[in-house]
Amino acid sequence: MPYHRGHEFLIRSAREQVEQLTVLVCSIASEPIPGWLRYHWVKTAFPDLDVRHVTDENPQVPEEHKFFWEIWCDTIRRNTPADLDTVFTSERYGDTLAQKLGIRHVLIDLERRTVPISATLIRADPMKHWDFIPEVVRPHYIRRVALVGPESCGKSYLAEKLAVHFQTVFVEEYGRTYCERFGTQLSELDFAHIAGGQLYREDEMARQANRILFCDTDLIVTQIWSEVYFQGQCQPWILWANHLRRYDLFLLLAPDIPWEDDGTREYAHTREWQFERLRQELESRNLPYAIISGDFETRTQQAIHAIGMRNEERGMRNEE
Repeated sequence: MPYHRGHEFLIRSAREQVEQLTVLVCSIASEPIPGWLRYHWVKTAFPDLDVRHVTDENPQVPEEHKFFWEIWCDTIRRNTPADLDTVFTSERYGDTLAQKLGIRHVLIDLERRTVPISATLIRADPMKHWDFIPEVVRPHYIRRVALVGPESCGKSYLAEKLAVHFQTVFVEEYGRTYCERFGTQLSELDFAHIAGGQLYREDEMARQANRILFCDTDLIVTQIWSEVYFQGQCQPWILWANHLRRYDLFLLLAPDIPWEDDGTREYAHTREWQFERLRQELESRNLPYAIISGDFETRTQQAIHAIGMRNEERGMRNEE
C-alpha cells in the first residue's frame, strides 16, 4: 500500500495475457490505509475487471504462522474462479505461491526497471514520488490548505493567487455560487446543499491538484454561518463532516480590509465576531492555523511563508 504505478503496470500486463483476470486487494484491520479505500482505488482504475476486496486476517509473512501458505492458498481459492490457472506477481514469493496452488506463475518487473517505485518509498515521501502515484490515489496524499474567515476578507483572491504560485488548483466557494443563484434567504436545507456542494467540489479538484490544494472556505465556515442564521445552531451531520476532514493548514483571514457589497453580502457588522468565532473553533480543536492580515500583497506573502513553514515542519516529521 498504497496502490501505485507499479501495481498499475502489473495489472495491465496481466490483463494483456489472459481472458479473465481477478485482482485481489487484501487488507487487514491494523493497516494504516483502510482496505475499502484501496479497493476503491483499484476498482476505479480498472472498472472492467473482477476486483475483489479480501479481509481475511491472514499472517503477513511465513514466520508468523506454520501454516502460512495453506492459509493463503485457501483465501485465494475462495476468492477466485474455480479454473484459476495463473498467478501474476512482481515478487519472488510468487514462485512458492504458484507451486502451492499448483498453477503457473508469471513474474512481472521484479527488478522494478519499468516502474522504479515501491509503496515503502511513497509512504516515506509521497511528494518526492508524486509522479508514481495514480490520479485516483493523489487525494489521499495532497496537502490541503483551507482559507477561512468572515465575508469580504479576500479568500477567493488569495486562493487563486496561491494556486498560481504553487502551480496547482483551488476549490471555489460553493456557497457563493449557490447564493448568487438562489438568493441569501437560506433554510437548513439550503445549508445542506451548500455543505454537500463544497465537499463535492473539493473531492473533484483534489484529483487535479499538484501536491497541494487550496480550499476557498471549508465546512467549519459553513458551520459558523449556520450559527449566524439559526441562532447558534448547526446540523449535526455538518459538524460530523467537518470533523472528519483533514487540512494541513488553515489560513485565517483577518477582516482588516474594506467590506465590499457584491450583492450577496449583508453581514458587515458581524465580521469581527465571525473572525473570533473561527479562531475559537480552530484553537479548541487544536488545528494548525496562521492569521493572515494586511493589504492583498502582504497577505499573499504571509500565506506563502506560512505554507513554507508548515511544509518544513511536515518534512521534519517525515524524517523522524
